[in-house]
Amino acid sequence: MIIYLDENMPRHLSEGFHILQYPEGFKTKQLIEVRYIPSIYGAGAKDVDWIPKVGKEKACVITQDININRRKHELELYRKHKIGMFFLRGPNKKQGLSIWQMVEALAKNWSEISQKVYVEKRPFAYTFGLKGTLKKL
Repeated sequence: MIIYLDENMPRHLSEGFHILQYPEGFKTKQLIEVRYIPSIYGAGAKDVDWIPKVGKEKACVITQDININRRKHELELYRKHKIGMFFLRGPNKKQGLSIWQMVEALAKNWSEISQKVYVEKRPFAYTFGLKGTLKKL
């Protein structure tokens, strides 16, 4: 299973979570690779270009770009290509998260995220942040 981090998140965050998650997957029988969209599809790749490719891989995406879920053509695109989406939200619409806040939010929700990628029927979308748990959209 592959979970991509979108380019609106730092590359080293995907690398760090891959280093932590991959060996754990052998224990839990949930092999998950964490990859970075720009490393695979190029920096600045448009959502409409990478979404079909990620769909072919049956992968999931973690992004801070909540607008993917609001733009009708992108919403339809990730649904059509059966992608699981996780939207990481900041404390409010104008304030994003620091790298350490992203780490904290991902760490708090990682167990549930890794479970959803294996059991949830695609397409699906959840939102999460520093407080609380995943909320289905």
